[in-house]
Amino acid sequence: MRLDWLPSEAELDFSFVRAQGAGGQNVNKVSTAAHLRFDIRASSLPEVIQQRLLQLSDQRISSDGVVVIKAQEHRSQERNRADAIARLVELVQSVAHTPKPRKATKPTYGSQQRRLQGKSLRSGVKAGRGRVRSGE
Repeated sequence: MRLDWLPSEAELDFSFVRAQGAGGQNVNKVSTAAHLRFDIRASSLPEVIQQRLLQLSDQRISSDGVVVIKAQEHRSQERNRADAIARLVELVQSVAHTPKPRKATKPTYGSQQRRLQGKSLRSGVKAGRGRVRSGE
């Protein structure tokens, strides 16, 4: 299932802080790192996808059901904001895909015979490693 979903502006809560790490004067003066907060339960996502997101064991999802994404890779607020939204959409897409259920099958007769033949060969190799007894 492919979900073509983009969050509305009302669902996103942004705050901008100073980025971490090296970067010179720009980092020390300008708040470019974006903190995105997205409440899963209050979102426009389908109920099934909300439940899958809440069941994820992802450190970005708090126990209150709020996704917190920090984007600080770029030097501008706009690019960090776009990066945070893209990462949120990617997270939602990851749970939107449902793998198709596996159908149980039986091994073929030939594969069973090959397996047993391999086991008997291996047992012969291991039996040959035993202690050598002098002429009994």
